[in-house]
Formats: sequence, structure tokens, C-alpha cells
Amino acid sequence: MLRFLLRRVALIVPTFIGVTFLSFMLIHLVPGDPIEVRAGEHGISPARLAVLRHQYGLDQPLWKQFLDYEGQLARGDLGKSVVTQDSVWDEFTTLFPATLELSVAAILFALVIGLPLGVIAAVRRGSAYDYGLMGLSVTGASMPIFWWGLMMILIFSVFLGWTPVSGRISDLYFIQPWSGFMLIDCWWVSDAGACTSAASHLILPSIVLGTIPLATVARMTRSSMLEVLGEDYIRTARAKGLGTLRVVIVHALRNALIPVVTVLGLQVGALLGGAILTETIFSWPGVGHWLIESIQRRDYPVLQGGTLIVACLVILVNLGVDVTYGFLNPRIRR
Repeated sequence: MLRFLLRRVALIVPTFIGVTFLSFMLIHLVPGDPIEVRAGEHGISPARLAVLRHQYGLDQPLWKQFLDYEGQLARGDLGKSVVTQDSVWDEFTTLFPATLELSVAAILFALVIGLPLGVIAAVRRGSAYDYGLMGLSVTGASMPIFWWGLMMILIFSVFLGWTPVSGRISDLYFIQPWSGFMLIDCWWVSDAGACTSAASHLILPSIVLGTIPLATVARMTRSSMLEVLGEDYIRTARAKGLGTLRVVIVHALRNALIPVVTVLGLQVGALLGGAILTETIFSWPGVGHWLIESIQRRDYPVLQGGTLIVACLVILVNLGVDVTYGFLNPRIRR
């Protein structure tokens, strides 16, 4: 098991270097100069432009900029924003709770809806329920997030007026941040109106972001349940006279959840990627919205640092899932 663990950890190093290199190069291929963007419409004198470019190292060859950036990372420094002059790490930690809250809500939505859909489709295999539910899951996985988000806003916010269009909470409320999670902060101050407002703002973004994981969970639950329902111990349980609900929930579903849990861990990357579009559509003040604004402002340190942190989170979660699965299934270790 130790060799398996060390082998998986060793793979992080080349992955980290590859992500750093790709993010650095792709960001510098984006047209535009961050100093000129920062100057705005008023422009800047050539002399001042040269000074600022030298200050941020933008007058150096690209390979030299990359080596300097690697050395900066080795010291644990992600740099400062060209626009706000704040630390990239400080900005990320301030905004990440909003993205995490949205991602957790999306995963809960996917589990609460996806698990029952997958179980029903497996139990009624070949029926209209099965084809209908799986058809809906495939449709959900195929819809682009930007289109799905706009349709949800159009239906539930514009036409029906049930939910807010953007933000995390109404302007009528001011909640002093404590944990960074709006629902927890509203609950902490015991403000029922603020809690209701925060929950209503969270509904549409979490549904939009959780639709693709929902489809994945439903399909994986169905296939895993079909495999488990054909096992001998399930037939034995039925032969003993146990009720269908007890056989399906207690005996079948519990054993079918291992692949589902693995898939959920691997959905972290998809969630963080989808959060960029979702947060932009709903003006959700999280990491995704922050990165999109940084692209528009050509804020290289924020783009490089934010992309690198998100990539590291995905790598660590995938490592945790890989190692956990190695514990659960000894054949993986071999």
C-alpha cells in the first residue's frame, strides 16, 4: 500500500509542472497588455509604460518570465494583482467560500435528485420510466451551461418572478462575513429574512451547476445498481421474503454506492470549470467570476495564480479519491 501511495503522490510533481507551464503560456498568448489595460482610455506615456513593464518583468523574454515565475512559486509567492495590488492568495481565499458554497449546493442537488432517478431506472429496467429518466439525464448532460443558465433565468426569474437574477443576497441585508458561507453567516445572526434571501439566490445557480453531475450520478447509479441487483445475495434476500424496498435500499444501494462516490470525487474538476460560466451568468461573486474579470483586465498574476490553485485543488481531490479507492478495492493497488 505504501508503494501505491508513493507512486500516486509522485505523479503530482510532473502534473503540477505541466499545469504551471500550460497556464503560463496560454495566458500570455491572450492579446493585450495588462499595463495598457490598467491605464484605460486616458493612456500612459511611453516612459511610464516602460517603467511599469520593467517593474512587472513584462519586458523580459517569455522563457525568462517563466523561470522567474517558477522561482516565485518556489518561495510560496503567487504574486500581486496588477489592478488591485492585493495578494492573489488573499483575493482567492476571500472569494473561494462563495464558490465552495455553490459547489456544495450543486452536489447536494445532484445527489438528492440523481440517486433516486438512478435507482428507479434500475429497478424498472426496460420500462418507460427507465427510458424516460435516462433520456432526461442524457439531455441534462448535453445542455451547455451558458444556455441552460439563461433559460432558467428567463423562465423562473423573468417570466415567473420566483427567484432573483443575480448576486448572493438582496441589497436590503448586510451580513458581516464570518465564515464566508452566506447561508451560515445569515443563520449565525439569526436573521430569517436574510436566510430566505440567501437561499433564494442560491437555488438557480446550484441547479444550473448541478445538472451535469446529476446526469452523471443518475447514469452511474443505474448501471451500478443493475450490476448489484444481479448478485446472488440479492436473490437470497428476496428468497427470504424481504420486502422490495428493504432489498433495494439496504442491500443493493449500499453496495452500489462505491462507484458513485468515486465519480463524485472526479466531478470536482467539472464543478470548478462549470462554476466559471455559472458565476458569470448569475454574477455570483466567486472564483469563477473573479477569473473571468481577470481575463478581461489581462491581470496575469491573478490568472496564473487562480488557475494554479484551482488545478491543485482538482489534483489533490483526485489523489484523495484514487487513494481511497485503493483502500476500498485491493485490486486497484496491484
